[in-house]
This record gives sequence, structure tokens and C-alpha cells, in this order.
Amino acid sequence: MSTFKPFLTSDVIVSPFEVNKSFIFLNNELTASNVEIDRYIGRNVTSSLWVSGSYPTGQINIQDQILIYRSIRELYYSNYISGSDGSPAGTASFNVDSTITGPSYTPSYYNYLSSTLLADRYIPTGSNELIGVISIPSNLFGNYLQPGTVSISNGTITLTDDGEGNMIYNSAKYGDVIYAHGIIIITSDGITSNAGYGYVSYGSALYGGNTENIINSFATGSNITCSFNSSYNIYETQYKCTIRENEFNFSNNQTQISGSTNSGILYDFATGSFFTPYATTVGLYDNSYNLLAVAKLAQPLPLSAVTDTSILINLDL
Repeated sequence: MSTFKPFLTSDVIVSPFEVNKSFIFLNNELTASNVEIDRYIGRNVTSSLWVSGSYPTGQINIQDQILIYRSIRELYYSNYISGSDGSPAGTASFNVDSTITGPSYTPSYYNYLSSTLLADRYIPTGSNELIGVISIPSNLFGNYLQPGTVSISNGTITLTDDGEGNMIYNSAKYGDVIYAHGIIIITSDGITSNAGYGYVSYGSALYGGNTENIINSFATGSNITCSFNSSYNIYETQYKCTIRENEFNFSNNQTQISGSTNSGILYDFATGSFFTPYATTVGLYDNSYNLLAVAKLAQPLPLSAVTDTSILINLDL
């Protein structure tokens, strides 16, 4: 039989902890119904005339190349249209002595930077220039892509992230990864990392002509391998079941009653001064006494008659 006792607020502790899982998908596995990693081309169309659906893109969900480009540009590159270090905005600081210091220069927009290091982003802005976008669904990457684990290959070039949000191949930068959104963006055919953006003319696409082929191979090619580690928080709830020395000191187990008629006469062992009940199972109930979970002890636990007995139950959700 059971006895009941409510929990106090201090008896319940919820603790998050992070778990990771590795994934690798090859070729047609990217578009499987339980994966659905989609790939898009973004196109910078500068014409004022635009017909919706005129530039379709996508392996699973069809989108428009123009909208893909503009969405990526506004979300992740709006501070970096005129330079890799950001487009500054003048601000002023008001001091406690009523003086004003400034102007200082800070980026105007929030672009989901991957680290606190100096930003180093580029997006082509010339007419009809392309970008490649690989979109990983959140049910795969969880809270975010684990930095330093993202890799995508077209069979010839393998781009890997450097842990700071840059997609690198042979010490050259080919794009960016947005860990929190599961987005890989390919913007060039390789900018040498130690040269920075010195030879790039923003808006005029001085890239040597190979960018479009590389972007098309990643966005539409069939020989694609994508791997990454997910990061997900699991919440562990710990319930502290405290049995006071003066609580639950009598057993309701009918097997301690002697006689076949259960007349209420206890066996001698149950009447001694050293007798103590044993706990074997702890059940968690709601306010309506509906059983929600059961915790089994590894072996029967004697309840102390001289001090508190505590049973800790960990429940991962």
C-alpha cells in the first residue's frame, strides 16, 4: 500500500545540461523526409521590375532566388555592405558629469555574429551575383550548430568552419555559418584569410569568375556531403523525497499480519522496538493522485527511526 507526502518548492531542482550528437548526410539523404536539409541559390537582381517566381530555387521547398538573397543580406550582412568590418553609425556617449563624448562608431544592425572577434563578412552586391545557402532544420541542430564541427563538401572542395563562423578551405574563406540558425552561406570562391578583403571591390565582384560555378555545385549538385554536431539542452529534474524520523514508521503491507483471516494480529517481528519499515518504490503523483512516474530502488531501504531519510529521484526530460 502507499502513503503520500507533498513536495516543497525547495525539494525540486531543475538543472539544464547540454548534449551533442553528430550527423553526417550523403547525397540524396539530405532531402529525405526525416532530414530535409534544403539548398538554395540567392541572386542579387537590381532591376526595379521583378516577377515573383521568375527565379525558382530549392531542393525541397521552392523559393525565389531574389527573396533568398535579400533575406540573407538583411539578416546577416546589412552592416557589411560597404566593408568587411561593418558599416559604422555615429553615436555619442553621455557622461555622468553632463558632458558628451563622441561620436563613436558602432554597427547599425544586429547581424547574428558568431563571436566577439572583429567581424569579417562579405556578400557580393553586383548585379545578378549569386550566393549559396544551405538550410539545416532546427529539429536536427537543436539549439545551435556546435562551432568547429560544420563541414560541407561538393566532392572536390570541402568547406569546414573554423569555430568563429567562417567557412574555410585551404586557408581561404568561402562564406559564413550562422550557428544559431543552422545556416551555411557561400559567398565567394575563396578570400585568403591573411589578406582580408584588400583585393575585393565591394559591388563590382572582382573574384576571378569561378564563384558562380562553386556556388552552383554546392546549391544544386548531387555529390554533396554535409556533417555537423547538434547542441541541445536536456532538463534534469531532481526530486528530494525526505522522510522524517517520525514519518512512515508503520508498514501497511498486509504480509506482516498473521493468520489467514487477516484479523489484524501482527507477526512478532513487526512488534519489536527495532522493527522499521522498508521503502522499495517511490511514485510521483499529480494533485489528483494520478500516478505519473515510478522510481524503483536497487534494494529495499530501511527507514531510520532516529534521523531523516532522503531519496533523490532524477528525471530527464
